[in-house]
Amino acid sequence: MAEHSTVATSAVRPNEPARQVIATFDNYPDAERAVDYLSDQRFEVNRVAIVGRELQYVEQVLGRASYGGAALRGAGSAALFGALIGWIFGLFNWVEPLVSAVVLATYGLVLGAIVGALVGLLIHALQRGRRDFLSVSGLRPKYYDVVADVDVADRALQLLTSNNREE
Repeated sequence: MAEHSTVATSAVRPNEPARQVIATFDNYPDAERAVDYLSDQRFEVNRVAIVGRELQYVEQVLGRASYGGAALRGAGSAALFGALIGWIFGLFNWVEPLVSAVVLATYGLVLGAIVGALVGLLIHALQRGRRDFLSVSGLRPKYYDVVADVDVADRALQLLTSNNREE
């Protein structure tokens, strides 16, 4: 835990209290443990927040994209959609809604898988090798600040400091 020697408060906004950084951590679980410790000490944790800062965009590459994979992904997502639509339409049959819902859901699943596979193949082919990989992306903070309302920040800081001495 890194302590700040300067008092940093946020700009005061209507209906929002000013906040002060009481601790900074390199990872979220440590920040979470600090807030949990405050909760264990009966501190008003509704006056505390964990704020991620210095966000970084991270795109993790999972592997190569292929025609087969594109067809499977397209088939899978469209099959589920087709089954859902078929099931909903099947429920409108007043005579035997369960049987017709299952039958139409099955037809929707099959038709959705076929159409989805074709669309997946088409999209992959239209990219012409420009993006032949699969990835997931997201924002990841570099640091996590535990902030507290200014009027209770000193007490929170004292509790966290006493916890560090005990460890």
